[in-house]
Amino acid sequence: MAKQLNLDMPIATGNTAKIYLHENQILKVFRDNFHESEAAYEASKQNIAYSSGLPVPKVIDVTKIDGKPALIMEYIKGKTLGDLLMLEKNNAAYYLEISIDIQRKIHEITTDSLEPISKKLIRQIQYVDRLNEQQKAYLLKKLDQMKFEPRLCHGDFHLYNLILTEDKQIVIIDWVDSSVGDIRADVYRTYLLYSQHSLELAELYLNLYCEKSGVSREDIFEWAPIIAGARLAEIVPSENQGRLLQIVSSYYE
Repeated sequence: MAKQLNLDMPIATGNTAKIYLHENQILKVFRDNFHESEAAYEASKQNIAYSSGLPVPKVIDVTKIDGKPALIMEYIKGKTLGDLLMLEKNNAAYYLEISIDIQRKIHEITTDSLEPISKKLIRQIQYVDRLNEQQKAYLLKKLDQMKFEPRLCHGDFHLYNLILTEDKQIVIIDWVDSSVGDIRADVYRTYLLYSQHSLELAELYLNLYCEKSGVSREDIFEWAPIIAGARLAEIVPSENQGRLLQIVSSYYE
């Protein structure tokens, strides 16, 4: 059911939507150029994670707000682990270890209800203008050769998507990029996101993950050119596209 609301200032703004807190609910209101199916698609992903037993905000409704697609979710009161880390920078390992334990729980889940990560990555790589045809062919061939057991991947896993509630529970938010694929791809994606801002934090995360999981750094970095190349399709203003191209080129050349 469509709604007309006088919303206050958003509590967060992203490339795809604005986030509002309204009457103890979270409203994710998509931008004008997004089809109404976007909200339903994201809700379906979040519902899959929720039904898998993971600590995820409950989806309340998919609707339109002021003529725009919108997703209404349970409000989780607390602070993100990213915010807490900024207040306690000496405790980086502590917060990263908490996050890694949660990421590994996500990776334990198998489902056939989500898009395969390979399909998503193929679409992204083919879309990128800054990669030439030879680079695209190399990445797509490498992707086709990757062998793995498909598991649930969050797709945008980092400390700011983990909320520590008042009763000391961790809740995982922002499931729009989730898919089914290789957990090593999900881990490299997290490493790539951290390294954009702090290589020291990225390396600490990766070392802790490898210690806890037994997965090798070399195996995780097999995904480096593929994930970096696909991220070029996202056109994130804060991301250094030259850095991503350099990662691709370092493997291709």
